[in-house]
Amino acid sequence: MKFLLSFLAIPLLLLSLPAQEIILEPVGSGFSLPVDVKHAPQDDRLYIVEKGGRIRILDMDGNVNPAPFLDIDPIVNSGANERGLLGLAFHPDYVNNGYFFVNYTGNDGDTRISRFTRSGTDPDVADANSELVLLTVGQPFSNHNAGDLAFGPDGYMYVGMGDGGSGGDPGNRSQNPKEFLGKMLRLDVDGAIPYGIPSDNPFAQSADTFPEIWALGLRNPWRISFDRMTGDLWIGDVGQDKWEEIDMEPAGSPGGLNYGWRCYEGFVAYNTNGCGPANSYEPPIHVYQNTNAIGCSVTGGYVYRGSKYPSLYGKYIYTDYCTGIFWALEPDGNGGWTNTELANLSNQEYAAFGEDVYGELYVAAIGQGTIFRITTPCSMTAQAIGGSVSCPDTCDGEILLEVTNGCPPYAFTIGGGPNPNDPPTGLTDLCAGMYSIVITDCNGCVAQTSAEVVVPDQVPFGVMVQGDSLVADEGYLTYDWYLDDTLVGTTSDPWWIPNASGTYHVIATGTDDCPRLSNTVEVQVSSLTGFERGGLTVFPNPISDRMTIRADQPLEGALILLDVAGREISRKQLRLNAGDQVDWWLAEVASGAYFLRWQSKDGISVGQGVLISRKNN
Repeated sequence: MKFLLSFLAIPLLLLSLPAQEIILEPVGSGFSLPVDVKHAPQDDRLYIVEKGGRIRILDMDGNVNPAPFLDIDPIVNSGANERGLLGLAFHPDYVNNGYFFVNYTGNDGDTRISRFTRSGTDPDVADANSELVLLTVGQPFSNHNAGDLAFGPDGYMYVGMGDGGSGGDPGNRSQNPKEFLGKMLRLDVDGAIPYGIPSDNPFAQSADTFPEIWALGLRNPWRISFDRMTGDLWIGDVGQDKWEEIDMEPAGSPGGLNYGWRCYEGFVAYNTNGCGPANSYEPPIHVYQNTNAIGCSVTGGYVYRGSKYPSLYGKYIYTDYCTGIFWALEPDGNGGWTNTELANLSNQEYAAFGEDVYGELYVAAIGQGTIFRITTPCSMTAQAIGGSVSCPDTCDGEILLEVTNGCPPYAFTIGGGPNPNDPPTGLTDLCAGMYSIVITDCNGCVAQTSAEVVVPDQVPFGVMVQGDSLVADEGYLTYDWYLDDTLVGTTSDPWWIPNASGTYHVIATGTDDCPRLSNTVEVQVSSLTGFERGGLTVFPNPISDRMTIRADQPLEGALILLDVAGREISRKQLRLNAGDQVDWWLAEVASGAYFLRWQSKDGISVGQGVLISRKNN
């Protein structure tokens, strides 16, 4: 890693550039030269490695524990640019055994890989006296110490070692199988004390190569990581002065790959003296040129497997220490790779990425001492589709909400509707009306949309006067008839014989249980003199084969027999003097309930209906 530390106050410029696909959100500050960010199993906090020899705990509210988790400053040589406490990895079973591992430069300048143990009394503090040194590697120069540690999905610990420093690997150590420098090591930290050799290490049985070696030909693999979903190993290998490179070893690889340094820098020959043919080396999957505009030192990152930013999912996120340009590398679907610039941020000397327990990503700005969370600009959109109420006066409508480019859980507020002063609390049980909806996702991104809940399309429904009856549209199960808003009767047929003047309407209900309200009609019922006051008397009630009609005053017209639907069944013409009496034979009429109406000789005179029942013998 090329640490070019600057302690000038650098203003935070995160959102000033157009077409920026990520932004950096500060989550913690005040750290002294942070060089690594890790999380412990089942712990949502971050452990920040400070180059001077301390590890601090940062929670997601930005709080830093007052006491360091580990302080080994007295045994750490951090004076040179690329020396210090450089890497951290927690044992997969850390919750139970409390083991974690560090990579640091000792006071003698050598690299040490050591195990420490969490305190037995305070889980937020490690026992600084519990060190078990696993491996010491001599360093001929002060640079190219690499420093990263990571546990693979196989449970073994991988250690990235630099080539020993200076420039151009003058000792050709990366290609020397009897050197740890310039290699990826694979150790079984549970197999023996201080460690064991995994039986499937590619050189476990070799007499010519150190058995710890997993891969060769690395220059300075400053940061390594495993894809938490696939298990692929990613390596950001810092180049010499022409090319920076990204290497990727798929999960399930048997190991033993040679990544080519110092024979090759990226794809380009560097020093091929004593080297094999080009096809004997594993090429990088991506390189970028070492220039002032692009960068000078790659900072390897992680494949994003979090849930908050769908647009980043499955992409390897990395940056350059010198320029602050962030990229995303992903398969192109044709066996190659697509590299996309995510943001060209102000140079904060981004030295290391980190991943929390949920798969969200962070980056450490060593010069500023700040830890940032990687986020995306708010691109959440929402679309709402309003349904319909089942009936005009019901409140059983709903709104369907579709959100894209956001992260759950979502919170929303809804306003509008027929009662804006009493807005609903959910998207169901809504009355007909126009609603506005504001959605907020887990990142605080906001989207706004609207939708209308409508009354379903209905066939027009009405009532009219036909002759002496009110006739409504057919096709419904029940008809409720109202006079001046008072219910006067219910029928199953769409006819009604009004018996008083006033304003009538009807409410009909069909198979959908949805009431339909008709228009209103005005009815004038002319009184029949004496009909209600005894002018005409009909008896008996119920009748059998005949009814008797007696005139209490002179009458001339017709007496009409109607069924309850208002249909005429029979009529009898009458001219009677006061006191006259006549029989009306109705043997042919079926049993049931009927109405009588009087029709005078000069027109229709609607009087009080007389309900009679005919009883067959």
